[in-house]
Amino acid sequence: MTYEYIRIKHTPSGISHGINNHHPTLWVHWIQLPGVREYPSVDNPIISVSCSYPGANADVIENQITEPLEQNINGIPGIRSLSSVSQQGQSRITVEFELSVDLETAANDVRDKVSRAQRYLPRDCDPPTVSKADADATPILMVALQSDRRSLLELSEIADLTVKEQLQTISDVSSVSIWGEKRYSMRLWLDPIKMAGYGITPIDVKNAVDKENIELPSGSIEGNTTELTIRTLGLMHTAEEFNSLIVREQDGQIVRFSDIGRAELGPADIKSYMKMNGVPMVGIVVIPQPGANHIEIADAVYKRMEQMQKDLPEDVKYNYGFDNTQFIRSSINEVKSTVYEAFILVIIIIFLFLRDWRVTLVPCIVIPVSLIGAFFVMYLAGFSINVLSMLAIVLAVGLVVDDAIVMTENIYIRIERGMNPREAGIEGAKEIFFAIISTTITLVAVFFPIVFMQGTTGRLFREFSIVISGSVLISAFAALTFTPMLATKLLIKQEKKNWFYRKTEPFFVGLNHLYSRSLSAFLNKRWIAILISFVIICSIGVLWNIIPAEMSPLEDRSQISINTRGAEGITYEYIRDYTEDINHLVDSIVPDAEAVTARVSSGSGNVRITLKNMKDRDYSQMDVAEQLSKAVQKKTMARSFVQQSSSFGGRRGGMPIQYVLQATNISKLQEILPEFMNKVYENPVFQMADVDLKFSKPEARIQINRDKASIMGVSTKNIAQTLQYGLSGQRMGYFYMNGKQYEILGEINRQQRNKPADLKAIYIRNEKGDMFNWTT
Repeated sequence: MTYEYIRIKHTPSGISHGINNHHPTLWVHWIQLPGVREYPSVDNPIISVSCSYPGANADVIENQITEPLEQNINGIPGIRSLSSVSQQGQSRITVEFELSVDLETAANDVRDKVSRAQRYLPRDCDPPTVSKADADATPILMVALQSDRRSLLELSEIADLTVKEQLQTISDVSSVSIWGEKRYSMRLWLDPIKMAGYGITPIDVKNAVDKENIELPSGSIEGNTTELTIRTLGLMHTAEEFNSLIVREQDGQIVRFSDIGRAELGPADIKSYMKMNGVPMVGIVVIPQPGANHIEIADAVYKRMEQMQKDLPEDVKYNYGFDNTQFIRSSINEVKSTVYEAFILVIIIIFLFLRDWRVTLVPCIVIPVSLIGAFFVMYLAGFSINVLSMLAIVLAVGLVVDDAIVMTENIYIRIERGMNPREAGIEGAKEIFFAIISTTITLVAVFFPIVFMQGTTGRLFREFSIVISGSVLISAFAALTFTPMLATKLLIKQEKKNWFYRKTEPFFVGLNHLYSRSLSAFLNKRWIAILISFVIICSIGVLWNIIPAEMSPLEDRSQISINTRGAEGITYEYIRDYTEDINHLVDSIVPDAEAVTARVSSGSGNVRITLKNMKDRDYSQMDVAEQLSKAVQKKTMARSFVQQSSSFGGRRGGMPIQYVLQATNISKLQEILPEFMNKVYENPVFQMADVDLKFSKPEARIQINRDKASIMGVSTKNIAQTLQYGLSGQRMGYFYMNGKQYEILGEINRQQRNKPADLKAIYIRNEKGDMFNWTT
């Protein structure tokens, strides 16, 4: 048996002049400058290191690749945690840094350490790749390419050479990836029986490719007037050339590759597929840079795709598999509408109570002034426009007007009593100066301490706190400077009140009288206040324990995912068929889904359902998820679980809830893990549970009799390389086609390596050149 490793290590007054003429322009300008996203970034800087070693099991990956890389990376300062996963043919290391560490600096430090560690890695493994990954490293949009006449190889080439290269040039795009890509490769399919008959081993094929598929600089020749560069055309480009490759020549007998196998142009990855609405496709996904304006990127992608339409073949159609900015657009638009509605309602309420347009105008002008300041604070702090920062703007609309109303009313009362407007402005401002200062400090004291909260919650609401605190401070400054100036210019003593004032005065007189009587009655029975306070405090304690607690409520984002996983050692075909079955189930339950995208790779699958817009359906995402959860439980050939995307987190994918078990060695984990998983399976809360550390993957182990091998003139290296080039799909070199470099992959036919007994058909050559079966 074998297993996968997973390891985690923790290691002043002049500003107001002329503002009436310019504030709308400034407001719009500062709205457009910050990036637009749904929520503030709440994840630490994360760098990922991946390295592939085809054919190697988890034990080899752990000892020869993961461990050397970890030892070098672990010395970088600022690391919060370091985790690694070693599995069949691949090592993945995730380095999470502290929030104070710059992402670019962290990436450069990791690249430097990885480059130093490469000397300790196996020579025939792929070079390690370092990539930046944080909350912004998730795709925001996918362009799906489909054709009813072209193969996935052709679609992948179009996606790579046409679409990807164009989208990569969009401003603020971090990277563009191709999902479901079938990249060209030259597949050298070996026939072990024919190879044994001709006396050829997989190592001979590898050596022949190395010797015959090569192009080296050959210098130049010079005449009196002309210099000619000499180019030796030694590279092979087509399947015919590879089939004609001379593998061995002996005693006039030529053995070509076509005699012992066949070469064909095929996909490098034959164990993955992707479909949308039942049609094979490739998806081009766009990943933004941190802090980028997601909506502007999506708009640029739409524009570029329209421009590229004329460059795409007529049979190639494109659409959008998903666009996460649609939810961001709707969320931001709803908050914007709330801002406008709040602004209008505040103006109406102020007018209804003050009943004079001149008095109403003074505090209303303070609102845009304060909001301009709020956006200026966002701009200086590098904040983005998101739901929480816009929520701060909504609250600020109501808060910033309070001081201005009090100041304006105090000045207006003095003007009504006959005082000169200038004197009224000075005296009125002096009287309530400290009142405004105290209320401002109180509000800031409530909201600003959120900045010092730790963890995800503190980082999430930091922008909210600073924006609303900045708005309150700016509104207080405007109330003490800008408002008195406007009041002295706009307010005049009215000898006769307007019609609306006279009609509504009886109502307000009655309201004041009612409040006066109620207050007097309440003060006569003060003990009631103590009783009410006690009941409220007790209610808070009771409700605190009753009301469910969660990070954020589940939202209808019109997207549902179904993850499929099989037992260790299952074939690609098995999980493919199971995922197809789940896909058909989804089509029967949600026939009106906008898009259903299925992906399968590496022993697992995923079905992503994009529902119609909420306005166009009479059911919720939660209803569909519940139906699907009940339906997939009946599909027992493999395991599947339904997942709805959360508002925050999920940057590492996988299960919504994750536990980390640590021990001093693997044996200890192997002892504790089954007991822990049994407890999880017994808990009815969990629909599905999985573990990264598996001890159940089947394998065939080969024990080498070294004494006998030495007598027969065969080294362990010879045996290992023969099996490696014959069974692991190892890269044997590169070839060029259409100006691009592709891999040459050699492997024995699938039909001739279905069971352990097929290994007996593989022959090796000893030091004397004699051929014999390696199992002897």
